Amino acid sequence: MNIIKLIILSSIVVLYSNFVISRGIGETEITTDDGIEVFQNEKYYLLKKNVKITSDDFEISADIIKANFDTDLYDITLLETEGTSNLNAIKYGITGKGDEIDINIKSEEIIVRGKNSYLNLQKTRMNTDGSIKVNNSLQTFELIGDNSNLQNDDLNIYGEYISGSFSELNGEKQINKLNVEDDNLLNINTAQLQMYSQKAIYDDQTNIIELFSKVKIVKGQEIITGDYGYFDTVKNSYKVKSDNTSKVKVTIKKTNE
Repeated sequence: MNIIKLIILSSIVVLYSNFVISRGIGETEITTDDGIEVFQNEKYYLLKKNVKITSDDFEISADIIKANFDTDLYDITLLETEGTSNLNAIKYGITGKGDEIDINIKSEEIIVRGKNSYLNLQKTRMNTDGSIKVNNSLQTFELIGDNSNLQNDDLNIYGEYISGSFSELNGEKQINKLNVEDDNLLNINTAQLQMYSQKAIYDDQTNIIELFSKVKIVKGQEIITGDYGYFDTVKNSYKVKSDNTSKVKVTIKKTNE
């Protein structure tokens, strides 16, 4: 039988061995192999080794979790993880994995960091070697870093910086605005086109993807380059323009028959 040893030192409470708070409806369950350190004055506690926290709204596991609280241990306001971290935010329809995950309970903001990190916003998948931030209350998202990618049934986007907003209708989250930037050229793929530029924006009110600077649109064997372009996602039509210092260039590749 495991013996729980409780030591109280000033404002610090240290609990060794296995630590479990059993969970009922509306409660939070915490399990850890290496105990809990409670800093009552600072209002946070540390959980170490094979940590798992389960509530009605989310499940999260990691090597180390720092839990900030308000009035008691159950009243968690902010979670910060270290080590391999996994998240299933049931309430928001979000799953994710990274080296670090922050969850702000009050602002409903989730941040995932680390190489090969990902966050799934229902049918939209976000990947990065940097950071992903989703605020469910404000309905916004942001990806920053190398190998950042956003993908859903309609779009596959690569860029160093991807941000935007989403809305929810009948329980389904839909992307309605996008801003993508990359000094080395971003890439947006649809079923019909491949698009490249240094900046792109999308608004579902117009259903148009606009491309700015070093624009290239590829459709089959046709390549069009210029300084500005747009793609109408409803009409499936596109156009490329140039500024006063350059011309639009069209290249048609030969095919072997």
